[in-house]
Amino acid sequence: MTDRPERPGGGRNAHRPAGSDASGSAGAGPPARSRTTRDPGRVEVYDPLSLYQPANRSHQPLRARWDPTAPDEGRQRPRPERDTKKQSALGRFVSTYGWRAYALPVLFVVTVLVIVDAVRSGPDAAGTASGAPGFGRLSPHAASAGIIGAPPGDGHFPTDLPSGALPDGGAFTEIGTGAWHVVPGTTGQVGTGTEFKFSYTVEIEDGVDTSGFGGDQSVAKMVDSTLANPKSWAHDSKFAFQRIDQGRPDFRISLASRESSRKACGFDIPIDSSCFNADQHRVVLSEVRWVRGAIAYEGDIGSYRQYQINHEVGHAIGYHQHQPCETDGGLAPVMMQQTFGIKNNDIAALDPDGVVPMDGKRCRFNPWPYPRG
Repeated sequence: MTDRPERPGGGRNAHRPAGSDASGSAGAGPPARSRTTRDPGRVEVYDPLSLYQPANRSHQPLRARWDPTAPDEGRQRPRPERDTKKQSALGRFVSTYGWRAYALPVLFVVTVLVIVDAVRSGPDAAGTASGAPGFGRLSPHAASAGIIGAPPGDGHFPTDLPSGALPDGGAFTEIGTGAWHVVPGTTGQVGTGTEFKFSYTVEIEDGVDTSGFGGDQSVAKMVDSTLANPKSWAHDSKFAFQRIDQGRPDFRISLASRESSRKACGFDIPIDSSCFNADQHRVVLSEVRWVRGAIAYEGDIGSYRQYQINHEVGHAIGYHQHQPCETDGGLAPVMMQQTFGIKNNDIAALDPDGVVPMDGKRCRFNPWPYPRG
């Protein structure tokens, strides 16, 4: 057997195929590098990623980039200049909200007009709109003269009408002396009083015996507590009240005998009532009604006394006109003549030419200007 001559640079593995391992099996490694360019003094490091990086980056597919964090060189395009003017704030608002942009200002104006009308009309109109009973228009102070709130009619009405009849009850004073004494005591101001501040005294006619219903101080306490109630006239910020016992008040809240009530209120018909005598600056509270109340009212005696005070003080502060029942089944207005009836038909029968219509409406008794206040 002859020996084959060794090729230069050969050896035991000189004939091993490129990419095979020491056992002669084929591998999947990288292709062999040319030995002719190898530097014997250089250590090479194997980098597997280098196999997948294209040499020419200009051939990268479509818009995808190999390195998303690299600056996008050569791809910046100048934005063309636009001649369109920048849209105004109003224009943006209109384009955003469409028809609402026109509706909102109209609704705002309508709302303002409604509020202004309610304020000009006074709290009575606002109360009617909200479902609470109203109490008419406020009259100017110059119109306060004579007797305000006298009983209805001229006395020529059927005698069998129950309206105005006096119920059974305790004793009362037929005739007093015609002189008055002030009940001692004062209060602080009740209410805001942005337009009107009223001072008042509580007075009892001499000869009227108040011991049967708690004495003079009991009468004064009922007056004070009624006017201080949030449901009374001080609910309206226009008004304020303060009780005094010295000096001249704006009006005198006076409990009067039957005879003095009739004289002060100027009526000749046989029906007991209270009133406001503007010439005397006197709120006349009939003692007969204070003791007995009224059949038509249907409430208890304490509630009737509150109504009696609020109704007549209402006349004193400028609510001169009586009111009808507004809502069938609703609360009666405090300026309705509830002493004579809480049915419009009953009052209209007493005063056919008055402000109350014969319409069949019936209300429930109510002693307060602001029953929901």
